[in-house]
Amino acid sequence: MTSTLQPAATTELEKRPGRWLALSVLVLAVLLVAVDATVLGLATPYISEDLKPSGTQLLWIGDVYSFVIAGLLVSMGSLGDRIGRKKLLLIGSAAFGAVSVLNAYATTPELMILARALLGVAGATLMPATLALIRNLFHDPRERSLAIGIWGATASAGTAVGPVAGGFLLEHFWWGSVFLINLPVMAVLVLVGIKLLPESRNPDPGPWDLTSVVLSLVGMIGLVYAVKEAAAHGVSGEAALAGVLGAGALCWFVRRQLTLPTPLLDMRLFRNRGFSAAVLADLLTVLGLAGLIFFLSQYLQLVQGRGPLEAGLAELPAAVGAVVSGLIAGSVARRFSVRAVVAGGLAAVGLALAALTLLSESTGYPLLGGALLVVGVGAGFSFTVTADVILSSVPKEQAGAASAVSETAYELGAALGIALLGSIVTGAYRDFTAPAGTPSAAHESLGGAAEVASGLPADTADALMTSAREAFVDGLGLAAGIGAAVLLATAVAAWFQLKGQRLGD
Repeated sequence: MTSTLQPAATTELEKRPGRWLALSVLVLAVLLVAVDATVLGLATPYISEDLKPSGTQLLWIGDVYSFVIAGLLVSMGSLGDRIGRKKLLLIGSAAFGAVSVLNAYATTPELMILARALLGVAGATLMPATLALIRNLFHDPRERSLAIGIWGATASAGTAVGPVAGGFLLEHFWWGSVFLINLPVMAVLVLVGIKLLPESRNPDPGPWDLTSVVLSLVGMIGLVYAVKEAAAHGVSGEAALAGVLGAGALCWFVRRQLTLPTPLLDMRLFRNRGFSAAVLADLLTVLGLAGLIFFLSQYLQLVQGRGPLEAGLAELPAAVGAVVSGLIAGSVARRFSVRAVVAGGLAAVGLALAALTLLSESTGYPLLGGALLVVGVGAGFSFTVTADVILSSVPKEQAGAASAVSETAYELGAALGIALLGSIVTGAYRDFTAPAGTPSAAHESLGGAAEVASGLPADTADALMTSAREAFVDGLGLAAGIGAAVLLATAVAAWFQLKGQRLGD
């Protein structure tokens, strides 16, 4: 899988600042996906109240988006090589906006899960194109580092804009309105992108191997589903079958890529130690963070009683820290070293997660806000530098493959994190002792307990919510502790695996 710009387009972009204008369009796509990912957490209590999903359905609503993206990123990256990344990006953006409407007006848990899955299909068309186009637009290593920093900072800004905008909408409109904020961003992206983005494609791509597409999708979804089910309900025949099916499909996928003349994914990329180490660091970092992030908004709203807008504002320090550190990460890595910045950033995130194991229902904001700021700074440094390492480790012609692998690691980490750590939170929560006669819905989710409590006498409702909140916080602390261990172990691995790795000058 290769990725080249038309020679004439490259020459024209190098003569004028058009590459920076093109970058402004690419970051809109990143903003679109980041905003959508963050607003769901705020909307979850309202979705629970309105659609009444079970605990398992609620987890599917949260993670099916990442499942589908993880399964399709490599395939969509390859499709972009063939039909043109600009074309795929614009088509995907339009589809993303249209499916957002379906999310907004979902009337059942099943329809919401389907809508989230379709949004994942559209999202998979956006993600590989942005980084690959940056690699082709910016040939100077320092310019590319800055462009990647802006790209990452925009994603972080989206995580800030999402909760604040979503919180405002949730306080004034129904929960579906948080998905409709995708529409104006999509409209600007499509209209401006048509004029500013250069086309990028492989002039001799070969056929798009549908067998490989199916294998990657079945493999990713099967493997993640198995982890999710085993974490939530223990090892069962169904989970084992899904795991074997997923692992078998991925093995077949790898073997097929090694024999195809034009594979969807060039497996030789993994021979580069810096590339492999950066991809693994991204996957494990997101895995350690994802479960906590998914439940944080519920903690702020359902445990501490904050409104959705206040909860969104409470999460701002993480985004602010990531924006600032992302913009300077490239220059810091050149001054010190790649491994020092990545390992140091991951260790900082791990320590901040360890601090969050101290959370209780009455925890003051200084501890939470300080920990989120450190998480943002550490993640901003790490993700920006690993993205630069991944792109600079491969020739320009393989930027499409590299970016698809990078985004796949991110989304797979998110899916596994929500499945594993989210299931741990849910499992710990379900064991709380409720007053006699409490409906089983109270044990499905904290939102379900709040709904049940609203129909009970005051004393019984207070007892139910006290037990439910304590159990939820215990699960959240357990997830934070596991996430801290994963991040600290990843920091140690990155220190050794990224030894000698440098960014271009």
